[in-house]
Amino acid sequence: MERILIIGCSGSGKSTLARALGKKLELPVVHLDQLWWREGWQNVSVDDFDAKLAAVLVRDRWIIDGNYSRTMEQRLERCDTVVYLDFSRWTCLWGMLQRVLGSYGKVRPDMSAGCPERFDWKFIRWIWNYNRENRARNYMWLAKARHARSIVLHSRREARQFLLKTLESASAQG
Repeated sequence: MERILIIGCSGSGKSTLARALGKKLELPVVHLDQLWWREGWQNVSVDDFDAKLAAVLVRDRWIIDGNYSRTMEQRLERCDTVVYLDFSRWTCLWGMLQRVLGSYGKVRPDMSAGCPERFDWKFIRWIWNYNRENRARNYMWLAKARHARSIVLHSRREARQFLLKTLESASAQG
């Protein structure tokens, strides 16, 4: 695993998993939110985002966390592993609530400077509808990425077990 893509609903723990894997596997972690957002929750232009992403994708090693469906196919072409956190809406809402309560008004490590954590009803609605609107497409993408190892995790427990197994395997090799 040298080019890992982590996808799933907000609040599922994509960034947390990416950081943990990156640390143990010694892979650089790229959070798509950092490429898209600039100070004050202003997004960069599509061209700017695409240029930043292209510069990441040509590297030999990385972990990228985030969905950004418009660029999913080009990321899938370059990855060797896709981890899909296919969690329930309740799990993701709980994760988002914990994140907001723990980081409200602060900038998380996976966000751009000047983008403090906030509470947003529109975002809650997006999480609530994520699986209904995106699950089928996510599985379609996994099917299209035949060259890559696909790992689907359905719960935080499965994610912890995957992380432990991966870390043990990395320790045994290194």
